[in-house]
Order: sequence, then structure tokens, then C-alpha cells
Amino acid sequence: MKIKETPLKDCYIVEPTVFEDDRGYFFEKFNEKVFEELTGMNGHFVQDNVSKSSYGVLRGLHLQKGDHAQAKLVSCLEGKVWDVAVDLREDSPTFGKWFGIELTGENKIQLYIPRGFGHGFSVLSENAIFAYKCDNFYHKDSEGSVRYNDNDLKIDWKLNENDIILSEKDQTAPLLKEKNY
Repeated sequence: MKIKETPLKDCYIVEPTVFEDDRGYFFEKFNEKVFEELTGMNGHFVQDNVSKSSYGVLRGLHLQKGDHAQAKLVSCLEGKVWDVAVDLREDSPTFGKWFGIELTGENKIQLYIPRGFGHGFSVLSENAIFAYKCDNFYHKDSEGSVRYNDNDLKIDWKLNENDIILSEKDQTAPLLKEKNY
């Protein structure tokens, strides 16, 4: 497993070592001990989530706040997504900055998103199956969000605006300056 820093403080790209032959492939998706040694970050996860979405679906930007904040290790199991992390920690040197990366079932790259970050993804393939490992349990009353097209963030979601499919919740999410994080 290789760990690469992103431009955002405490946010990491996790690349597994993949062993392939004519039978298929094998890789260790995650190793808590190695992750903690390489990053100094907690790598203990308590909840796994999976979503399936079609082309144009944009989910985000979401986070859990307060005592229920979550770090996430995300990956695309099938298909292709543009994954985005936004640093919403006001005391961070990278506050308000975002990082995007293409995650696919083929490249098997994962993104570690620490607590205090907003997260979202857009689906670039016909369908995508997306997995989240979370280090804290989901708590509905601790949900936070930031609008996907906030002008203060200027995120490029790699989709034509007319192709974007949003939930009602994401359409009406607050702007960054409204501090719902």
C-alpha cells in the first residue's frame, strides 16, 4: 500500500499494491497498522456504506458534525467517479480548499478524508458502485452540507451542468458562508 499526500492537510490518496495474473487480481484494500504508520492518522473504521448511482448523479457535499464527525476512506468498486474533498476545518491552513481525484473500479485508488471535511462525488460512467469506510457511526441530527456549486469553492465536477442529477437535499444545501459544517 502506498500513501500519497494531497494538497489538503491530512487528506491522503491510498494506492493498493495489486497482484494480477490470467486468473484475475488480488490486493489488500486496507491495512490499519500500515495506514497509521504512514500517516499518523487513526485508521480504525466502524461502519461500511455502499451506494449505486447512474451517470450524472452528484452526491454532496456532505459531512457529519461535532461528536459524530466522520473520517472516511472512499473508493469506487465499479465504474468511474470524480471524488471531491473540501477542508471545512476553520483552523486549518487549507480551509475552503478542495481536492478532486478520479476513482475507478480499474485504478482501485482510495481517498482518505479526515473529520471536518465535506465530501461528494459525481458519476462519470454509466453506473458506479461507491464504498465508504467510516470511523464513526452515522447520526442523522449531526448532518452538515455545503452546496455543490458554491461560488466560493468553484468545484469542477467534470459534468455538464445540464447532466447533473441531485437529491432535493443537495439542491437546497447551504452555502459555505452559511457555516452548516
